[in-house]
Amino acid sequence: MMKKIIGITMGDPAGIGPEISLKAFQKPELYDNCKPLLVGDKSVLDYYLAKHPEIGLSVNPIEHPSEGKYTLSVIDLIDLKVVDLDKLPIGEVSKVGGNAAFQYVKKVIELALAKEIDATVTNPLNKEALNAAGHHYAGHTEIYADLTGTDKYTMMLADGNLRVVHVSTHVSLREACDRATKERVLDVIRIADAACKNLGIKNPRIAVAGLNPHCGENGLFGQEEIKEINPAVEAAKAEGINAYGSLPADTVFSKANGGMYDIVVAMYHDQGHIPLKLLGFVYDQKTASWEAVKGVNITLNLPIIRTSVDHGTAFDQAGKWTASELSLENAIDYAIRLAENS
Repeated sequence: MMKKIIGITMGDPAGIGPEISLKAFQKPELYDNCKPLLVGDKSVLDYYLAKHPEIGLSVNPIEHPSEGKYTLSVIDLIDLKVVDLDKLPIGEVSKVGGNAAFQYVKKVIELALAKEIDATVTNPLNKEALNAAGHHYAGHTEIYADLTGTDKYTMMLADGNLRVVHVSTHVSLREACDRATKERVLDVIRIADAACKNLGIKNPRIAVAGLNPHCGENGLFGQEEIKEINPAVEAAKAEGINAYGSLPADTVFSKANGGMYDIVVAMYHDQGHIPLKLLGFVYDQKTASWEAVKGVNITLNLPIIRTSVDHGTAFDQAGKWTASELSLENAIDYAIRLAENS
């Protein structure tokens, strides 16, 4: 099988995106498995390479993905030249960083839509910086949906056996409750089923979490399960999808992590994010640092493949050379897997 070209954004250049990109591009296994292409600014890479010459990487600026060398120790880079390094405050929210992050994402989307690359992977951006720069989106997911003209989409988080998709994400908790409609829940169940099949799972088992404590206790704590969620599960079953639910959210994620289900449909952002990050994010109080930051964020039902790190820009770590590249490596692995099965 020919290696897939994976377009990777640098993320907000004031955050840890440049650092973890450089660390990932050091690894021989990256080149064994794909043709990695970075989209960002050479000036930012040169800044870090000058500080850390021991990593032994060089930068190969190119105009088109077809021009890449894709060999170890060489970073093939589409240099957008949108960052004036003198105006970039490392480790801080800025319009410069927000605009750069947006331009990198826009470019990889264009390349993927033109089929010049096989998948896209995003490093973290900062929502405040993004909006300060005049790009009014709630995050990566909404940028991808807008620029690809996608109406029905959802976020999937993955770490090991646990995969989670969301009925809603970046909205208030009050609005999230209103969005848990039969139509939306059924759409997300369908998307979850297709996503698992794209990952090579032939007959996915899809768990659907309830919205209320104990799934509402037959209406005692709320009517959403009775009126919206359970009817969506029954409709999915009628279509031949192996959907189960609604199931109490306080136990369903443990069951899925143990192998009982292949994916969980969560009703809102924190319901799905907390169990994933409890597993993937490991903080060491003694060293006041993260021992592990892993997990992958995937936007489903797009016309192109998009995976991402499952953490933020970590401005407090920027420039310190202490950030972990593990989540980025996991995101690249997922992108390769999806590209090979598409």
